[in-house]
Amino acid sequence: MTTSQVLPLSPVLGARVEGPDLSQPLSPDDHTLLANALHRHGFIVLKNQSLTPAQMVAFARQWGRPSPHVIDTFHHPEDANILILSNVFKDGRATGLVDAGTYFHTDYSYLDDVARCTILHAQDVPPAPNGTTFANQAKAYADLPPSMKQKIEGLVVKHHYGNRDDLNQQSRSAASVLNAEQAQRVNWVRHPLVKPHPFTGQPALYAVSGSSFGIEGMPDEEALDLLRELAAHATQEAYCYTNNYENGDVIVWDNALLLHSAPLIDLTRPRTLWRVTVLNPLGV
Repeated sequence: MTTSQVLPLSPVLGARVEGPDLSQPLSPDDHTLLANALHRHGFIVLKNQSLTPAQMVAFARQWGRPSPHVIDTFHHPEDANILILSNVFKDGRATGLVDAGTYFHTDYSYLDDVARCTILHAQDVPPAPNGTTFANQAKAYADLPPSMKQKIEGLVVKHHYGNRDDLNQQSRSAASVLNAEQAQRVNWVRHPLVKPHPFTGQPALYAVSGSSFGIEGMPDEEALDLLRELAAHATQEAYCYTNNYENGDVIVWDNALLLHSAPLIDLTRPRTLWRVTVLNPLGV
């Protein structure tokens, strides 16, 4: 029987899980406990972990299929499934991706095959505040008035890599810039505006901020107005929680359930994390 415990971090989302050593394969009981906690709370944090790149990717494979990020410039040299997030420069060159998205977005929403979850492992982080803000999109959808639910039922949204609200590549809130070869690997994709959770069936708004640039069958300005209205609703403080990191933390978040916004820490405060994003298992 598992000895792990799930401790909610807030009424709206987030939980800390005590017990598992992620450097070892999860027991069936612990895997079930972690998956249930993720689907219920949106993200889970496991403290005091120390994983090698191989151990981190092995843990990630227990959730789904790791998928290397399109920005291959900062893949970990030991395993391309790991993206290095870092504001540290050596010899004038970045050692990792400095900006992982300061605007609310959903990871890999610009791909046909969307992400199940994202996993971060804090390697060297400054004292708080240094956290990622998450927004619960199931609660946001549930609180919409019936008229809005009826209006958006069945709508299909057009997505592309980027931040629709800031296309200036020199801006601090723009999406991380792709080089020409990377840009050729992303294209327009379509996803329902409201998606049932792939494991629980719970409906949630999907990626109404960030990569959503339009709605099929709707004039562009009208579509953007609607998406911005939904994004403003869905990122209210009532649906949000900010998780600050400590060295050794491993966090897993559910991309079907959340929007998130990452911090952009001042370069005088070194910050390095490893990230793996996994797709849903085949058939889900």
